[in-house]
Amino acid sequence: MSNFTHIDGENQPGMVDVSNKNMTQREAVAECIVELGIELMQKLDSNDISAKKGPVFQTAIIAGTMGAKKTSDLIPFCHPLPLEKCKFKIEPISNTAVRVRCTCLTNARTGVEMEALTGANVAALTIYDMCKAVNKAIIISEIKLISKTGGKSDFNQ
Repeated sequence: MSNFTHIDGENQPGMVDVSNKNMTQREAVAECIVELGIELMQKLDSNDISAKKGPVFQTAIIAGTMGAKKTSDLIPFCHPLPLEKCKFKIEPISNTAVRVRCTCLTNARTGVEMEALTGANVAALTIYDMCKAVNKAIIISEIKLISKTGGKSDFNQ
């Protein structure tokens, strides 16, 4: 009937039953691009931007971590997972943009891709929030899963 794992045989939505899966170490890496513009990138000093609200990237890392930990509260059919690692790297990739990369790791019965994607997105949104006074035309793009390991299939972009 359906290839979607969150739709059952009666065409009803629901969480995937992972009770029979093995506990394995699972890791996922996700990223997005934040186009800040030249003016904001010129404010970059010591790999961060100092704003009235505080250090932009450091605050984004904290917010991204909180977002990754709350993924199951935000995405209806995500299982709550005990994150054992949530690491960020925010780095310039041009004279106008930075890459936000989030790596999440857990030992669980299901993957941690949604946590990595949520973490990267929340970090990017925090950068927008903290910098919008300087540039409201900030663009968040290319939100994607880079890799995942563990479980029945691995993925590398």
